[in-house]
Amino acid sequence: MRVFVTGASGHLGSAVIPELLAASHHVTGLARSDSSAAAVAALGAEVRRGDLDDLDGLREAAASADGVIHLAFKHEAMRSGAFLDAVDADRRAVEAMGDALAGSGTGKPLVIASGTLMLALGGISGRAGTEADFLPAGPRIDTENAVIAMAERGVRSSAVRLPPLVHSDLDHHGFTPALIGFARAKGYSGYPGDGANRWPAGHTLGAARLFRLALEKAPAGSRLHAVGDEGIPLREIAEAIARNLDVPAKSVPAEEVPDYFQFLAAFIGLDNLTSSARTRELLGWEPAHPGLIADIDAGHYFAPKALHG
Repeated sequence: MRVFVTGASGHLGSAVIPELLAASHHVTGLARSDSSAAAVAALGAEVRRGDLDDLDGLREAAASADGVIHLAFKHEAMRSGAFLDAVDADRRAVEAMGDALAGSGTGKPLVIASGTLMLALGGISGRAGTEADFLPAGPRIDTENAVIAMAERGVRSSAVRLPPLVHSDLDHHGFTPALIGFARAKGYSGYPGDGANRWPAGHTLGAARLFRLALEKAPAGSRLHAVGDEGIPLREIAEAIARNLDVPAKSVPAEEVPDYFQFLAAFIGLDNLTSSARTRELLGWEPAHPGLIADIDAGHYFAPKALHG
């Protein structure tokens, strides 16, 4: 299959491309800079220059492919406070590629990256969120719903909901390195309140395999969960970071949460227990890599490459 991948040089792309190539797919990766293009080429994929604002280019790339995996997002904009701008750009890009695939009339797949935290933001708490749960509207939710609706237009669409903590030695800029960075800067590893709220996690390589399986065989309109650890209390995560940094772990007072957690402040207190049971049953996918705490204790997050890569 000829597969067009956005976000090809990023954390997930660096695992998804090798996963696709190992399964004999031909991959073209989107690159917006010379350094990204070099990284994509080094992974063994063809390079297409462009970005999420080049809607005509995205339509053309999608139309010439047999399937699309959309991993890109304007994370820099999100971190700088322009989250809604990033959301709008993402939605327009997905719609452009979806229109091109719908026009083929052959049931081409479109797989996008979504997130489990949306369920918690929508009020699902106290129980495990499932693949059957969805919300009617909201930032990023609108994009996921639009992709699922593309099934009615002949696109074999699916959304892989990623947990907030996708971890591995490929993860240099995700939420786990951010939490470690906060702890280094403040001299202690913090958690909100009593730290009992839970976040799910999943290994990068497990997520990459799920993206490939979704591309190859997910039914149209599928919501999937790339979750290995269904829910780890934030206190346990903070304690794992603390013992590796040799700093204390302690609660962050409510009035200090914005200063300590910065761009994560709006999400850090959410309880996001999440099940992946239906995904496992539907696609035969099973997590086969270390869980988050074991991965933190493995030490790679604290090596020089993790700090500066």
